[in-house]
Amino acid sequence: MSATLDLRGAKILIVDDVPTILEILRRTLEEAGYLILVAPTGKLALRIAAEVRPDLVLLDVLLPDLNGFEVCHRLKAEPLTRDIPVVFLTSQPETEEVIRGFRAGGVDYILKPFQREELLVRIRTHLEKARLIQALVEKNRALEEEMARREQLTGERNRLSERLSLVSQHEAERWGIAGLVGQSRSIQRTLEEIDLLHQTSTTAVLICGESGTGKELVARALHFGGGRAEGPFVPVNCAAIPGELAESLFFGHAPGAFTGAGTYRSGYFELAHGGTLFLDEVGDLPLDLQPKLLRILEDGRIRPVGSVEEKTLEVRVVAATNTDLQQQIQAGRFRQDLYFRLARFTVQTAPLRQRREDIPILARHFLSLFAREMKLEAPPLSPEALVALENYDFPGNVRELKNMVERALLESRGAQIRPGHLHFSPLPGPSPAAMAGVELASLPFELDRALAQTEIALIKRALAQTGENVAAAARLLDTNRNRIYRALGKQPDNL
Repeated sequence: MSATLDLRGAKILIVDDVPTILEILRRTLEEAGYLILVAPTGKLALRIAAEVRPDLVLLDVLLPDLNGFEVCHRLKAEPLTRDIPVVFLTSQPETEEVIRGFRAGGVDYILKPFQREELLVRIRTHLEKARLIQALVEKNRALEEEMARREQLTGERNRLSERLSLVSQHEAERWGIAGLVGQSRSIQRTLEEIDLLHQTSTTAVLICGESGTGKELVARALHFGGGRAEGPFVPVNCAAIPGELAESLFFGHAPGAFTGAGTYRSGYFELAHGGTLFLDEVGDLPLDLQPKLLRILEDGRIRPVGSVEEKTLEVRVVAATNTDLQQQIQAGRFRQDLYFRLARFTVQTAPLRQRREDIPILARHFLSLFAREMKLEAPPLSPEALVALENYDFPGNVRELKNMVERALLESRGAQIRPGHLHFSPLPGPSPAAMAGVELASLPFELDRALAQTEIALIKRALAQTGENVAAAARLLDTNRNRIYRALGKQPDNL
């Protein structure tokens, strides 16, 4: 070990008031490759030691101002000099003096007159020991800093995971598993698939369906109803991720990985370790990130940006899309191998217009949910309101129904929900394409007829949606009741 340490240039402070001894020691140690400092007094030695911090001090016991024991004691009392090894020079080999020197903090003593080889061997031994101790202290300090950093990161990750889980759990409770309950065959099939996935260890699931059909609710049901419920649920909107930051956000980054990266940051995958990473709108993932995502799905390892070390993680990736990924593949915007890896198990969520029998169940569920949040009794839905809901196509699906029910409860102030409390999306009028085939020569006649027929069709649809409530239909169409009566050729008493 000693042969590997290069001690050339080590600084040695010689403290002695005898010029001949100072000169002999200086010449001997300089020939050995050491850098020599000298001090004839104790006070000067203390000042030099504090300013230069030598690697070793050769200290005579008898000095003109302070004795060597006092100088050593003061050196050991100061933080800047306490670790410097002190070797006493003495011409008095009495045991009491030697013991006094060790008590003052010395590590060794050399008798005058000294032997050159013995002097050099002892000095080298103590320099090597000091270097090794220093290296050990620095290594321990580095390890302590690394452990503190890891504890801080672990604490940060746990706090973030707890926050993410709490937020996710709150949202899961707010929507509730009741959001997936219904009488339709499609919702029963979805529940069966969720139950099957609870019994498997597959690390990738793809959920497909229109916007608002409950894809994230399915993902939350997979997480909170299965064995990963104690782990974090980390939702990520892939459509909102800046391309230049995508890799750092997903895999984290090491300090100095790029400008502004001052500390280590955990990515989405590391935050989701032991739980679920939900990738909403996965079809919008940057193309250059997709092979890296494929890799972690295959081997469970990530490499933070700027790091040479890989991390092994255990994460289930649940991806969702409302677009046709096969078309994305043909257009070159999505990797086919990633699609096949994600689509090993696929769950399809049905639009609300294909499960109309579930609309009353969902509407009452949301009414109960929001009423509880508002500290109200859940009001009933009038038969007319139910008819209006069941006859509406809900282009926004369950999300639109949920928002509609919440607004209706606010407007009703806890009273019965009637058609007038329901606000449907504006009804579309005749498109320019539908009128493109009309002959110009017959426009006056055909235009009047087309407008009249369109008006009647819209009125009938509005009446169907509002349970034949003329006032509600008028509000929906932003008109008055008299116009509806005139258009249908009926009097108020007949409606």
